[in-house]
Amino acid sequence: MNTIGYFEIQSSNPHRAVHFYQAVFGWRFIKEELIPIEYYRIETNSINGGLLQRPAQVPPAASGTNAFVCSVQVENYDATHQLILEQGGQVALPKFAIPGRCWQGYYIDSDNNTFGIFSVDDSAQ
Repeated sequence: MNTIGYFEIQSSNPHRAVHFYQAVFGWRFIKEELIPIEYYRIETNSINGGLLQRPAQVPPAASGTNAFVCSVQVENYDATHQLILEQGGQVALPKFAIPGRCWQGYYIDSDNNTFGIFSVDDSAQ
């Protein structure tokens, strides 16, 4: 089918990451008790995923992205940007227009993971 059906976020501090993504996107996290690692199912209003204890050290900040990056569609780009910063996230690539389609930007979460956000806007220039 060639569509993304599930995503996972690795974190060296899952509790902190759960708080970050709950506060920014309102995602629901369900801790799985019957598996041998710390793991949370993530429920969103579209694609679902998981969050797990990172099995290796966090890559150094200047290493670049070493995994797939997911972008989250948001209702209000600027409001979400502010929530990200309030929760300790950082701007990786500032907001830019994809002309006639949307506003897009990339961030680094509280565990040095890169993710994007975008809001649909036909008038983006």
